[in-house]
Amino acid sequence: MAEQVKHEGETAGFEPQDLGSHAVYVFLGALAAGTILVAVVLWGLYHAMDAYESKHQPSQSPLVQQTQADTRDVSPNEINTFPQPRLEKNERLEINQFRLREEQTLNSYGWVDQEAGVVRIPIDRAMQLIAQRGLPTTPKSGSVPPSEVNVVNQTAQGADAANRPPAKDKKQR
Repeated sequence: MAEQVKHEGETAGFEPQDLGSHAVYVFLGALAAGTILVAVVLWGLYHAMDAYESKHQPSQSPLVQQTQADTRDVSPNEINTFPQPRLEKNERLEINQFRLREEQTLNSYGWVDQEAGVVRIPIDRAMQLIAQRGLPTTPKSGSVPPSEVNVVNQTAQGADAANRPPAKDKKQR
C-alpha cells in the first residue's frame, strides 16, 4: 500500500468556513427577483408617463381637421408633409439611393444654372480636359499682371517710340 504523504498545513477534506452552495443559490434567486422587479417598475413608470402625455396633449387648432385622436400616430402618407430633415425608416436603403443619385450626378452632363450658362460635366471628362489644357497658372513674383492701365501705358510707350527718330549709333560718328 502506498502511504499518504502529508505536508505541513494540509488537511484532508474541505474547510468548513468555505461558502456553501445554498448561499450561491440564494444570491442568484435574489438577483433574478431584483431584475424582474426593476423590469416591472420600469414598465409601470413608462405606462404612467404615456398616459400622462396622452391626457396632457396640446389641443389642435379648430381649423385642422382631426383625423385621429392621438397626434403621435402618423400614417405613412402624412410623413411627406413634415418639414426636412425627417427620420430615416431604412437607413441602408436610403443611403444607397442617395449614393446612386450622387454617382449619377457626378458621371453625367447637365445644367447647374441654365440662365447663367453653367453646366456640369462628368469627372472623367473634366480630368481629360485639365490634362489637355493644363491648370491656370499664377504670374511670377515681381511681374505685373495685365490690366487695362498697364496695357494702355505699354501702348502709349510704343506710340511714343514710333514718333521718335531712330537713335544714332556712337560708332557711326
